Amino acid sequence: MKLLEGKVALITGASRGIGRSIAQVFAEQGANVAFTYLSSVEKGEALEKELSTAGTKIKGYRSDASDYAAAELLVESVVHDFGKIDILINNAGITRDTLLMRMSEEQWDDVLRINLKSVFNLTKASIKPMMRAKSGSIINITSVVGLTGNAGQANYSASKAGILGFTKSVAKELGSRNIRSNAIAPGFIETEMTGELNEEQLKEWMKGIPLKKPGQGTDIANACVFLASDMSSYITGQVLVVDGGMVM
Repeated sequence: MKLLEGKVALITGASRGIGRSIAQVFAEQGANVAFTYLSSVEKGEALEKELSTAGTKIKGYRSDASDYAAAELLVESVVHDFGKIDILINNAGITRDTLLMRMSEEQWDDVLRINLKSVFNLTKASIKPMMRAKSGSIINITSVVGLTGNAGQANYSASKAGILGFTKSVAKELGSRNIRSNAIAPGFIETEMTGELNEEQLKEWMKGIPLKKPGQGTDIANACVFLASDMSSYITGQVLVVDGGMVM
């Protein structure tokens, strides 16, 4: 029995990186997967084709999670196409790293809008069908820097810390409706973004990780499977840190 058999998952920002890994593992675990992409159109279309071989229903949507009206339209489309939404994974995000003294208002606003407002937009739209079904699992992808802060990432850290407060508030509001809300805080995960680091930078990162290796997208995806499945039916309002021990 696959852990997500028959469940419908909506995953934002899934054309690459962690989101792509989540979509792949969810399809393998029997989920019907609706996913979004924005700028990476070719990658989004390729992922839809790739996942279709898993034997479950797969559909990609080009949608901007940070746009309130677009988020509402997306959820309506997914419910129309799939019949329901059991799982929402808020993963869409960007970085605009620079020291605060050099940070522009635009760099601040862009990160807060795409990383934090998108979580509000999609959650607000998705809880309507979840409340009707009296069931749902919301999983928000935050970051260890939302717990610790990081020089040069005041905007990103603020957006990811905001997700933590939002996750817990939603858990308190919707627990009585059997809707769970949890967050996953990844540490150093190998993606296209980290691929730009040189060997020295990588060594420096590894020093602070007890497991002495970077995480993989599948490590985050497996944690999402746990929080999305019935194995975690009594878990809500929690932050699961997946970081090889970096910030314990």
